[in-house]
Formats: sequence, C-alpha cells, structure tokens
Amino acid sequence: MNDFTRGIESPKTNDKLPVYMTLTDLKQLFDYLERAQSRFSMRNEIMFKLLATTGLRRSELVSLTWEQVDLVSETIRIEGKGKKERILPLHPHLMPLLASYKASLRSYQIYPTEPVSLNKNRKALDPRGLHVIFKDVLKKAGLSPTRFTLHNGCYNKIRKTC
Repeated sequence: MNDFTRGIESPKTNDKLPVYMTLTDLKQLFDYLERAQSRFSMRNEIMFKLLATTGLRRSELVSLTWEQVDLVSETIRIEGKGKKERILPLHPHLMPLLASYKASLRSYQIYPTEPVSLNKNRKALDPRGLHVIFKDVLKKAGLSPTRFTLHNGCYNKIRKTC
C-alpha cells in the first residue's frame, strides 16, 4: 500500500509559544509596583496596570497622550490598527493613581498633546525603553525577566484560568 502523505512537508510550527502570566504572577508584580519608592514608581505602576487592564498594545501605551485620557468618563480613546478608533474603559482602581500622577507632573508635561509616559529625560518613552523598564521591574518584583515578554500589551496575555 502506498503512503499518499509521503513527501508532504508538515506545516511550520511556532517553537516559541507565549508564556502566560498567571494571576499570582500579576499580583506579585502589582504588589511590588505599589510598594516601590523611586522617581518613576508611579509612572511604572500606571503603565503596567494600563497594559494589564485595558488591552493596550505597547505602541499604543508609549504614544498615549493626555488628550486621549478622559478622567471624567474614565476612558481612554485609542486610534489603533487601520486608523480604527476604540474607547477603552479605565479600571476604577486606576483613577486616583492617574489623577495623582497627573498632579505630580509639571504644567508643561500635562498639555493635551504631551505623552503620559515619559522617560528619565522627560521625553516620550519608546517601545524599547518600555521593554527595558518591564524587564527591570520584573527582576525587582522577583519574577523572571526572561520568562515574560511584553507582547501586544498584555504581558503575553495574562492567563485568566488560574
């Protein structure tokens, strides 16, 4: 009998499957962020909580400006892929944190067109800078910086079945 599948190549597989952050991992990260006492601790807490709770992509986070954040309606307006606009709700726990962060900035840093996330030179943060910060925060939180990656803003999609 002839094997009709002989000679057919199997489809390529993705060798690097995403590693999902569990709720325990996320809690450990958030606990660290809430205790951290550095010049950028509030910014970092906001960035990573926004990524975890809104579904923002990392590129959307670093390009987020104050005019896109509506503290009254508790939403963020994002222009995503294909110039499609979407409105994302803000988690209620983020509201006082965002208000405190905004109040801590200098007046010229909160103009509507100014970025929400600034680097150490008070310039807009870029995706690479966000990645470096994420790895550093993971290490300080006691989580493996090589295990998790920022992937489309969801810490490689936080696993909801824990």
